[in-house]
Amino acid sequence: MSSRRIRIGIDTGGTFTDVVALDEDSGELVTTKTPSTPGNPADGFIAGIEKILALVDGEGSDITAVSHGTTVATNKLLEGKVEALGFITTEGYEFMLEIARQSVPDGYGNSYFWVKPDRIVPADRVRTVGGRLDFTGAEVRPFDEDQAVAAARWFKAQGITTIGVCFLHAYADDTHELRMRDVLRREHPDAVVSISSEVLREYREYERSMTTLVDAAVKPNVSRYVSNISERLRDFTGAGRDTQPIPFYVMKSNGGVLSADEVVHQPITTVLSGPAAGALGAALIAEVAGFPRILTCDGGGTSTDVSVVLDGEPTLTTEGTVGAYPSKIPMIDVVTVGAGGGSIAWLSPEGTLKVGPHSAGADPGPLCYGNGGTQPTITDAHVTLGRIPPHLLGGEIPLDVEAARGGIADLAERLGLDFERCATGILEISAWNQANALRQVSVKRGLDVRDFMLTTFGGSGSLLACRLVDILDLAGVVVPPNPGNVSAFGLLTVDVKNDYVQTHVAKESALDHATVQAILDDLTDRARAALAKEGFSPDEHRFQHTIDVRYVGQAFEVRVAAPEAGDGRGVDAAYVEQVADAFHTEHRQLYGYDFRGDPDQQVEWVNLRVSGIGPITRPEIPTLDKAAGTVEERAVRGRRAVCFDAEQGYVDTPVLWRADLGAGDTFGGPAIVEEFGSTIPVHPGFEVVVDDWANLVIRKESAR
Repeated sequence: MSSRRIRIGIDTGGTFTDVVALDEDSGELVTTKTPSTPGNPADGFIAGIEKILALVDGEGSDITAVSHGTTVATNKLLEGKVEALGFITTEGYEFMLEIARQSVPDGYGNSYFWVKPDRIVPADRVRTVGGRLDFTGAEVRPFDEDQAVAAARWFKAQGITTIGVCFLHAYADDTHELRMRDVLRREHPDAVVSISSEVLREYREYERSMTTLVDAAVKPNVSRYVSNISERLRDFTGAGRDTQPIPFYVMKSNGGVLSADEVVHQPITTVLSGPAAGALGAALIAEVAGFPRILTCDGGGTSTDVSVVLDGEPTLTTEGTVGAYPSKIPMIDVVTVGAGGGSIAWLSPEGTLKVGPHSAGADPGPLCYGNGGTQPTITDAHVTLGRIPPHLLGGEIPLDVEAARGGIADLAERLGLDFERCATGILEISAWNQANALRQVSVKRGLDVRDFMLTTFGGSGSLLACRLVDILDLAGVVVPPNPGNVSAFGLLTVDVKNDYVQTHVAKESALDHATVQAILDDLTDRARAALAKEGFSPDEHRFQHTIDVRYVGQAFEVRVAAPEAGDGRGVDAAYVEQVADAFHTEHRQLYGYDFRGDPDQQVEWVNLRVSGIGPITRPEIPTLDKAAGTVEERAVRGRRAVCFDAEQGYVDTPVLWRADLGAGDTFGGPAIVEEFGSTIPVHPGFEVVVDDWANLVIRKESAR
């Protein structure tokens, strides 16, 4: 039998593990789902591979690569389950984490109501070491070896085995941090250590410290998890210890993947692993369909993740946070809101209806799951209004509609509302929560959402799509086929990517072109070495250069794309002018003004960045054939009463089976479109067109 080449993408969610297989020879895509195993996620991972191989009639030896989106690091931080951490910093700066930043998170309005979260490392687990560098990296005071040894021995005596090291200005010279690590290896060999000059070579000591400590905090968990899966993959495929293992890649927050062997050395890069894959998958699907500017809406059981895509590329940020912890690593700009299918509807002490962020999760789940859930959820509201069928996964999981109805009726009675007003009210609050998250990634960044299509995916992502079009006045909605598997599909579209940064603060007028060129060359060399280690030949290497720029006196920077300094031209006056021109344009887009042409407002460079990219072959998105006969004859599987609006009550609504739709089919709302993993309610006044790639393109009839 001739061997096959099968590439697999696996995205582990809270409820289901989604799997997509690509036959690299035929281009065929096959998708499936298997229940997640929170106790040991590796079990669900291997079960997913076994299930997909059975579907494609393949064997373990046919697998050419596995790409994985994991929530191990994310969940650890979101749940705040950070074990005993130690922190070593420069003498005199032991309260750096306590001082932190004076900014209060958005949404509190008055800082009087904000309670400062606990520090990731309490003050009694901080140790300092003598020695000091200035911002250029020049040594002001020598490294104190005796204090370093004392700190290492103290942590060993306390049994603290996870330690972050951040010395002042280590981004300019890492000598003192490397010496500290050597001392820890000698005196406390069991310790897992992260040093700031390897995690984030960027100024701002508080953010650099936090990012380093988060890296240290998740390192043991990510290492155990990735190593466990690597071992299981070897055993699963029958590969011996001396044979080549299956290439195993882990999704990073920056929109790239990295081999499992390397990702254990930089685990913080995986903190937004799952949401990043979804944004990339949606970006490719929408771009092929002719929509380069989209907002993505990834709805799961616990939360909804939203992001913005411009010209096929999700936007990046270094101002991200995961839970209470800021992380300055480059990550796709995803905003998460606690509005998933399992989000609980509850009454506040003031007697008002609230939805989320608490979730019933997968266990016990919504009332309609019949697993012991006690509080009504968003899913319960959908099923009682007829918007989703009384079962999930094409009938595999029956739902208890009466249990859901009882829970919402009780809530309605306490609110003094009739049933339909209460149920539609729950969904309305959820829709506005999602709309506010979408505004954060778009309107707040100076983008006009009326120009954007919304791409919805995930199990619950499409349930409120029409309502979001109304609230935000969007151009329309694109719902890909198999929307529950878009994140897993995204993992097959992702290049290998590594990011490198070096702080170099200088006014534009005082920039030393040769120095800047030398830094960019050094960063590019590091990126090149990493790509070579990942198995890419020199002719495959691609590099992206970006510069963080600001006006002199500003506290925050704007990142702009820079020309590649290695394409036959070095950093010269024209290069610097090109960066400034891009900065003025981007500043106006973000803030509504710029100082282009004003000699009194100087431009200042802050950070130089290089991304090294090793491209992979992306799967072709298959096209859909036209189908004979009318939509009514072919796709309508039945009818049921559905409530889209409490004022209008229930309307008799056709239910269409998505797999029976063909390219070019059109129909109007009210309608319910069902498929194996999700449901799309089409409200009255909306029109659906099935495009050539099997996407449902939904627009308001008035927009024609």
